[in-house]
Amino acid sequence: MTSMRYTSFGRRTGLRVSEYALGTGNFGTAWKSGVDTSDARVIFDRFTEAGGTFLDSAAMYQGGQSETMLGDMIASTRDQFVVSSKYGLGNPEQSDRANNGASRKAMVASVDASLRRLGTDYIDVFWVHFPDAFTPIDEILRGLDDLVSAGKIHHGALSNFPAWRVALAAKEADLRGWSPIVGIQTEYSLAERGAEVEILPMAEALGIAVNLWSPLAGGLLTGKYREGGEGRKTDPSRFVSSTTTQTDAVIDTVLEVAAETGASAAQVSMAWLRERGNRSATAVIPIIGPRTMAQLEDYLGALEVTLTDDQYTRLDVVSMPALGVSPEIQSMTRNAMLDGEPEKFILPATPVI
Repeated sequence: MTSMRYTSFGRRTGLRVSEYALGTGNFGTAWKSGVDTSDARVIFDRFTEAGGTFLDSAAMYQGGQSETMLGDMIASTRDQFVVSSKYGLGNPEQSDRANNGASRKAMVASVDASLRRLGTDYIDVFWVHFPDAFTPIDEILRGLDDLVSAGKIHHGALSNFPAWRVALAAKEADLRGWSPIVGIQTEYSLAERGAEVEILPMAEALGIAVNLWSPLAGGLLTGKYREGGEGRKTDPSRFVSSTTTQTDAVIDTVLEVAAETGASAAQVSMAWLRERGNRSATAVIPIIGPRTMAQLEDYLGALEVTLTDDQYTRLDVVSMPALGVSPEIQSMTRNAMLDGEPEKFILPATPVI
């Protein structure tokens, strides 16, 4: 039976999490998509049966239904899970301007409401969902530190923030003796590797864990749209990566490797992501968001897929992002970090067992 490995959530905390986080944005039907309580329960049970312990939600998911449904599922087993949630992008209970955004006022109102919906005394990782154009970073940091001191959250983290703001926040928290910033959420997949320009190097250098959303690029990396499938592509509430000449080449290569391995295209894409995480100096944890048991089984099956060095390299090369330096320098730097003297570049990798 497929089972997950576990890793520390970066180097700034001893928190242990499963190698997948279960995204619960599909738990609920308020968005006219997603799943009802019974189907969500089946997905949740299978995820936990496979060893999953990391659960990701947000105040705005399905107008609050996601947190409520998740709270019911963990009511008798809360301490067995690492629960994360987010604030700052829509407040399902208070839609006025004063209670939205990243401000301290919005933060306090949102965390209290999330705790009620989740039926818990604490949230393990509390994310600022998005930055806004007004809230100073020190207001966010002091607010998170106060929530840690109050026992309402264990750790604060930033989602969809640019690398420079994350680095600034991490160092300011350190200098002021506030609770550290322990994680960053960002989009990342074979179809979208822009995080390698600044986000991933920053996280590796500072020991910040990375949660990856849209690991299959909204379904593009499953290859289903090549066969005329629409699915999430027509759903305006869902993010789907756009196709480009490079993306087409990536999908071609994914399908080639899938034919060679006997795995699905989704499993090949997730296997590459897993290996990319193994080569990182900090925790790199995909957030999976299955709407069906078949999708979940596909994700779990990827844990059994091992790519050859040649297959990994072919996928790596075809999806390589433009990093602003010549490919030769980029290759030399990466090889030095991985094969030469990594201690000169990055701290030791987070162990995965």
